[in-house]
Amino acid sequence: MSEQESSVVVNAWSNLRQFTDARIALGRAGTSVPTAALLAFQLDHARARDAVHLPLDMALLQTQLTSAGLESLQVQSRAHNRLVYLQRPDWGRRLNAESVSVLEQRVAAALSAEGVDEGVLGADERLWDVAIVIVDGLSSQAVQAHSAAMVSRLATAFDQSGLTLAPVVLVQQGRVAVGDEVAEVLRARMVVLLVGERPGLSSPDSLGIYFTYAPKVGLTDAARNCISNIRPAGLSYEQACGKLMYLLLEANRRGLSGVQLKDESEVEPAQMLTSVNRNFLLPKE
Repeated sequence: MSEQESSVVVNAWSNLRQFTDARIALGRAGTSVPTAALLAFQLDHARARDAVHLPLDMALLQTQLTSAGLESLQVQSRAHNRLVYLQRPDWGRRLNAESVSVLEQRVAAALSAEGVDEGVLGADERLWDVAIVIVDGLSSQAVQAHSAAMVSRLATAFDQSGLTLAPVVLVQQGRVAVGDEVAEVLRARMVVLLVGERPGLSSPDSLGIYFTYAPKVGLTDAARNCISNIRPAGLSYEQACGKLMYLLLEANRRGLSGVQLKDESEVEPAQMLTSVNRNFLLPKE
């Protein structure tokens, strides 16, 4: 045993680390943590910072969506660069004027293709059932890694459910609320927004989904439903798609979302106790 190894005091709970990514039972070396634990912390901290600051490759993402047979549009929030985005969250919640014009032109093209005069379209009439919006958020890594695959699954599920899908909209320097404006301009009944979540020291690649029925500018988080921690070490694409489809179909049937709409798609507690993925704190039967 090396001198360094002999100076490390192992924590008695170290066997519990196999059940969590949390920094527990690290042990100690003198009055500090062991060198290996310190270096691991510094690496994870650097990865979290990179997730926030690295730019999203929009061109690659659009290519992936095109390969999946999906039309996409690229727009920009009122935050024109990353520094402004981090300093002014409110600017990330609204589109700039040029982006609004891009979406309005797409709406006009859709109406023209249908032979409908925009002037006679009712205020409550909608062109599409669902708009999917992808924003970089606080983790471009999460969006780059997971959004194309997630959108492809969602588009298939929407089609099987008979729901029409608007062109996918990619927003640079966007926050969650920007999806409401996108969907309102596109005249979509519901919006599904994919966003890179604030990175944690053990999860720099976590994707979140926010869903809103009857989206419009000015809504608060109380009007939205959230599905979080979509990544290989968290919620799978299939699980996230299943949860979202339950919420979306219920919202479409009941005409509401947010705090008034609960996710009741979970299995019963009795089924959870007999699941293969048991909680390690529960006694064995």
